[in-house]
Amino acid sequence: MYDLVIRGGTLVDGSGAPARTGDLAIQDGIIQQAGGSAGPARRVIDASGCLVTPGWVDIHTHYDGQATWDPYLTPSTWHGVTTAIMGNCGVGFAPVRPQDRDWLIRVMEGVEDIPGAVLSEGIQWDWESFPQYLDALARRPKALDIGAQVPHSALRTYVMGERGVHHDEATPEDIQQMCALLGEAMRAGALGFSTSRTFLHKYEGRKYPPGTFATLAEIGALGETLGAAGHGVFQMTSNHVSMDGEIPWLRKLARHNRLPVLFNLQQTDPEPDLWQTLLAALEDARAQDIPLFGGICGRPLGLLFSWETSLHPFIQSVAYQRLQGLPFAQRIAALRQPDTRHAILHGERTLADKNLERMFSQFSRIYPMEARPDYEPAEDKSVASLARQSGRDPLEVIYDLMLEQDGKAILYYPSFNYSYGELSQIHAMLQTPSTVNSLADGGAHCGYICDVSMPTFMLTHWTRDRRRGPRLSVEAMVRRQTLETARLYGLHDRGLLQPGKKADINVIDYARLNLHAPRMVYDLPAGGRRLVQDADGYVATLVAGMPIFEHGQATGELPGRLLRGAAGGAR
Repeated sequence: MYDLVIRGGTLVDGSGAPARTGDLAIQDGIIQQAGGSAGPARRVIDASGCLVTPGWVDIHTHYDGQATWDPYLTPSTWHGVTTAIMGNCGVGFAPVRPQDRDWLIRVMEGVEDIPGAVLSEGIQWDWESFPQYLDALARRPKALDIGAQVPHSALRTYVMGERGVHHDEATPEDIQQMCALLGEAMRAGALGFSTSRTFLHKYEGRKYPPGTFATLAEIGALGETLGAAGHGVFQMTSNHVSMDGEIPWLRKLARHNRLPVLFNLQQTDPEPDLWQTLLAALEDARAQDIPLFGGICGRPLGLLFSWETSLHPFIQSVAYQRLQGLPFAQRIAALRQPDTRHAILHGERTLADKNLERMFSQFSRIYPMEARPDYEPAEDKSVASLARQSGRDPLEVIYDLMLEQDGKAILYYPSFNYSYGELSQIHAMLQTPSTVNSLADGGAHCGYICDVSMPTFMLTHWTRDRRRGPRLSVEAMVRRQTLETARLYGLHDRGLLQPGKKADINVIDYARLNLHAPRMVYDLPAGGRRLVQDADGYVATLVAGMPIFEHGQATGELPGRLLRGAAGGAR
């Protein structure tokens, strides 16, 4: 008798093969049968009319701190994620000397918009080295599997101290010590190494994280350390507009290591067609069996504006700044007053970053967020169009829209990946084998981005609801966020519904699968805020054959574990 049988579902097995109807039988956390009619079981989940898929493997999260206090890594598990990999973009919390803990928190707060008070209150520090950090993660209870990469900023600072923070060039001795510590971390089970070279990542106003300006001698040596370890992904957050200049050395590293090299691939307004050049370079590398990959979003990177978020067009208003200390309900009441409205719309403003001012004035790219969000909106739904129709100033339209829903209404600004005003470029990227689904950013950007629902969006938008262009198959979208993401990180025990594979499973009522609009909650340590997004349609999510969520409710089961790379022991 099996432990559990998921009976009569439509099996979308992660391989890309056509879906088929059948049973899925599980014993001791392992799939025993996938298809046909399975025998009796101690428990049966009726999956009639539902999709049965592998659990989603999310390779770009920032739960480095949250993983020490939240066993569910919400809201990722609300969206069917059963494996999460963190330590991306060169930021994280190990290795660290005790005197540098607060500084690492400030870096994470600035780069990833995770409130420092939340991290200070939530993290229970009981590590210094990266192997000790992995051991600390292994001890924490968890509902899903997690893995970690070594962040460049923490590693560089641990070795170089203030010289690393101030971007001094690393000496040969510095590089040797960094490589030794990275090698130690890889042997302990780190899944890779991450770095950032983008000018978008700053902390404390205008400071860049250590490693941003590292020489190719430093960054190349660290990359080659993965090759010596024999496993691991080299992950880089790129300075998008100059990414074509980075391709040669990344390609050389991938060819040398024979291990995946992954960079963030986004369409940007300053270079809206550069993605085509980068995609061609990736395909050329693939043709030569060089493991160079672009990590892509399945939708635009969306900035969210509301009276509760970190960003909106009125944050530089002196009159608005005077209200920020008020409780939210009182602030909304004040914002409804005609005198206050006039002062904010027409009064004195403090100096703003030019990029922010430019963004806040792109009214044809700002859209009201609907109850069922449209992430590929047409221009006629924009604030610019609404202003033309009503004969009002666009800022007045934004102000009034943000006051709807008791002041909680949200506006959507697609920052990256929307230069064409539609998603044809993402449609092309999603069909390219040298790209990998990434950049959902779970745990990060608490105050103005909520892309953590990306796995659900991949099914709702691309396979069912898209209206402004061709769709893609359910089988292809499941494969992209199961087998392909798992395989990139060497997690060969999951991502497929096949006998012998780990029983990480989603049971999905596809007809009911829907996203709600993001909302702000205040449930982090120290009362910290974050944007979350709910979904309907997940009947059950299983990790190692145990349901961790059923019908949107946590079951209390915590079967998750720490993933360690090949050199760190069994997964």
